[in-house]
Amino acid sequence: MAQTGLWRDALTRDEIDELLEMHDWRSWASVGLDWGLVFGAMALVAWLPHVLTVLLALFVIGARQLGLAVLMHEAAHRTLFSSRRVNDWVGNWLCAYPIWADLHPYRPYHLQHHAKNWTDEDPDLELARKHPVTAASMRRKVWRDLSGRVGWKRVRILLRRDVQGGDGMHTSRARAGWHNLRGVVGTNALLLAVLTLAGHPLLYLLWVGAWFTSYSLVTRIRSIAEHSSVPDPTDELQNTRTTEASWWERLFIAPNRVNYHLEHHLLMTVPHYHLPRMHELLCERGVLEHALVTRGYPGVLREAASKA
Repeated sequence: MAQTGLWRDALTRDEIDELLEMHDWRSWASVGLDWGLVFGAMALVAWLPHVLTVLLALFVIGARQLGLAVLMHEAAHRTLFSSRRVNDWVGNWLCAYPIWADLHPYRPYHLQHHAKNWTDEDPDLELARKHPVTAASMRRKVWRDLSGRVGWKRVRILLRRDVQGGDGMHTSRARAGWHNLRGVVGTNALLLAVLTLAGHPLLYLLWVGAWFTSYSLVTRIRSIAEHSSVPDPTDELQNTRTTEASWWERLFIAPNRVNYHLEHHLLMTVPHYHLPRMHELLCERGVLEHALVTRGYPGVLREAASKA
């Protein structure tokens, strides 16, 4: 039953329909949780300003910025909300724009990745091929993330994408110009205004600092975990990884069920909140017995840094 290409035989039509069913309130809960943790981390620093609370807040906020990127990804599949208008509005204004992303250029780029996974036409192929690397190389990459160097590189790429129309992240814009920055500028101005009205405008620096540091790191870890160091790029159960995550990994590394990436690739229109159930069903029926499922992110990173 676990043979590649026959995984659907393990699920009944009713089970698949149940997995595909959308519950808008659960998506609103995910959006609310991400922003709630962001403001909760900021409130902790305001209440108890200390280097340790600042560091904790940076890592919590960076993970929630990834969480918003994951929800933008969900919107790209049109599985965030049942209304396409609400799906795209929330996907951009509450998820993508605040972290300087954009749903509309991301969608065709990402759908091509799904259609052409591990082929020469996969836009993410070079990211997947980079690993494994040496432990020393991995340490340098982590330092570049946490020192902000990768963040500054991302700024240059995004400015080139939005303002100049050159090759940038995901796709170039059809029409270049400063007007493409309205979303990111407007949402970040609103965030700063809210914090200013609350009497703590400097807390906005936590948002910016996390985007330059911890967000870069958890984005790298996500990329490594999903498709790097795979046993067989031609096997759909071996070319994409699911990582079984503990509670602290879900808090700091894998928000919004992003760790169930194998299940997502098998059936990409399953909303994120149903992925654990899909994983459970496939496990019960032996489908994942020889699939690429790793327990915990430390194991994933050890494999990615195993080159001699």
